[in-house]
Amino acid sequence: MQKIRPCLWFDGKSEEAVAFYMSLFPGSDSEVLEVQHFGDEGSQEPGSGVVVSFRLAGTEYQALDGGPEFKFNEAVSFSVDCDDQAEVDRLWDRLTVDGGEPGPCGWCKDKYGLSWQIVPRRLPELLADPDKDRAGRVLAAMMKMGKLDVAALESA
Repeated sequence: MQKIRPCLWFDGKSEEAVAFYMSLFPGSDSEVLEVQHFGDEGSQEPGSGVVVSFRLAGTEYQALDGGPEFKFNEAVSFSVDCDDQAEVDRLWDRLTVDGGEPGPCGWCKDKYGLSWQIVPRRLPELLADPDKDRAGRVLAAMMKMGKLDVAALESA
């Protein structure tokens, strides 16, 4: 168990959200670890999920059905290191469908309002180019994009 785990607040959709996230990052390093349910004394529907502990791509989280009081915002986001354009495309498309929202510079929101940065592994390499003019062109190209395009960044 990790010493520190982010806790994500949902309005009655923690189990649904965790199942969605598991579908994005399948594999042996993603799993539901525990589901704790409300009893009759809970503030939600008796028996509905209250806390879901899960591991996603090797990192542990908690999802809490806390009610409508708090919403996600861009102050917290998950940055995903993508191997290639195919992974960028797959994650971006899945996250922005069914109520998700595309954003600028590789940022998007999923249908639950959680912000994600879908970043090809190649981007930090290009931005660290010793040729500052080339790195500047890459940054300028990225600033005009929604979903990041590796080929366009490389040609900048």
